[in-house]
Amino acid sequence: MTSRTEATFFPPIPEAQRWLRGVAFPADRPLINLSQAAPADPPPPAMRAAMAAALEEPSSHLYAPVLGMPALRAALAEEWSRHYGGRVTAEQVGITAGCNQAFAATIAALCGEGDEVILPVPWYFNHKMWLDMAGVSAVPLPCGSDLIPDPEAARALITPRTRAIALVTPNNPCGVEYPGEVLAGFHALCAAAGIRLIVDETYRDFDSRPGAPHGLLTRDGWDEVLVQLYSFSKAYRLTGHRVGAVIGAPDLLHQIEKFQDTVAICAPSFGQKAALWGLEHLSQWKAEQRDEILDRRAAIEEHFGLLAAKGWKLLGCGAYFAYIEHPFAEGSAQLAPRLVREAGVLILPATMFTPKGDPSGDRQFRVAFANTDRAGIRAFAQRLAQVDGPLAAPGGAA
Repeated sequence: MTSRTEATFFPPIPEAQRWLRGVAFPADRPLINLSQAAPADPPPPAMRAAMAAALEEPSSHLYAPVLGMPALRAALAEEWSRHYGGRVTAEQVGITAGCNQAFAATIAALCGEGDEVILPVPWYFNHKMWLDMAGVSAVPLPCGSDLIPDPEAARALITPRTRAIALVTPNNPCGVEYPGEVLAGFHALCAAAGIRLIVDETYRDFDSRPGAPHGLLTRDGWDEVLVQLYSFSKAYRLTGHRVGAVIGAPDLLHQIEKFQDTVAICAPSFGQKAALWGLEHLSQWKAEQRDEILDRRAAIEEHFGLLAAKGWKLLGCGAYFAYIEHPFAEGSAQLAPRLVREAGVLILPATMFTPKGDPSGDRQFRVAFANTDRAGIRAFAQRLAQVDGPLAAPGGAA
């Protein structure tokens, strides 16, 4: 008998790391690793100093309340209210051990055996993996050429087993920022169908739009439909400290508390203290980090002309990601290891973000550019432009 864990696919990041085995990269041409969407740098010095002081506090080494430190829940509720122009209370905020756990806990609270959750394609691979392991069916929602899901297309996929639609914006893997009216359309659809709208906003702090990206939290009774997920890992470089959040109805958080207590008991107390310090002291620093990421996004767009001349296409770009289409007859899963060997570039094939048999998976790649700089982005474009091979037949691209 095959377990659910055995039945799902292997995590893409460790799988991609295997392609590096036995490959030597000259000192004057090091690997350009654009595979993982996580900050490579530590938190800023001021935060590290505050964390060092927190190490001396006994409570940093003990359990916190299951749904998080009250001060952190209140601070995030205040920040969320201010940013979105709505009203969020501490009772509507739960702190989890990372945003992936926020998603897992939400699904555990909402879904039973054989239930369904609609995921736009391309999807975030960990969302699909958790649904597999939870015995919940991921229902693919294909997107158009703009990579933005359509609420009307989703309407046709809703069945009596549907419990939620899960969106990621700014999107992982595509980088696109979903317009506010699209989110409003999904909210109306979910409200009418009596299901939840899960919006993962891990990359919210790097959205190019000033102000709130949507107005969902300004609606009366917003928590009857909307569940928002957030991560402190990207904004404050706390990846190893595992602090995320779920924002939703108190009765949903009460169910999530069962999951949290069983799996992790609580998010790490030390990481929660660091996240709270960041919320209280790093607003200007966070804004500067956003500007840097937006500049790297601009660099991708500026240097992509070199690749466009070779038949590559830029399909989406934003937050940490670019989503690109290659011109070769070779599928992306076979091409990706060749790019490591021949170009010294590591990017993820779209087969890791699409259902089996989806032809777009063979044509496309995710590029996570947040951990490089303008020089690295220029070198990335130059190296890919030098890659050669038989081209796909006309009309073969997705």
